[in-house]
Amino acid sequence: MYAIIETGGKQIKVAAGQEVYIEKLDVAEGEVVTFDKVLFVGGDSVKVGSPLVAGATVTGKVEKHGRQKKITVFKYKAKKNQRKKQGHRQPYTKVVIDAINA
Repeated sequence: MYAIIETGGKQIKVAAGQEVYIEKLDVAEGEVVTFDKVLFVGGDSVKVGSPLVAGATVTGKVEKHGRQKKITVFKYKAKKNQRKKQGHRQPYTKVVIDAINA
């Protein structure tokens, strides 16, 4: 069984036991988090929401918080001697999916 949830402005396909990296949540490590924005539940029986599946939730345990690898952002204007170099590290939360309740 799998589900498609919405979190952090993104849609993510999850299954029980899967580790997912999502946009940072304000939840402490080791706590249980519940996602109630379930858009689709698949498996033996399919449930499609319009836009959300009524009564469906996905629960998971927050394993850790971190920051992704650094990316370099370089902007410049040709022939104008304008240059700007920046780095960015996006924060994330690692969640282990426990159950899909549909």
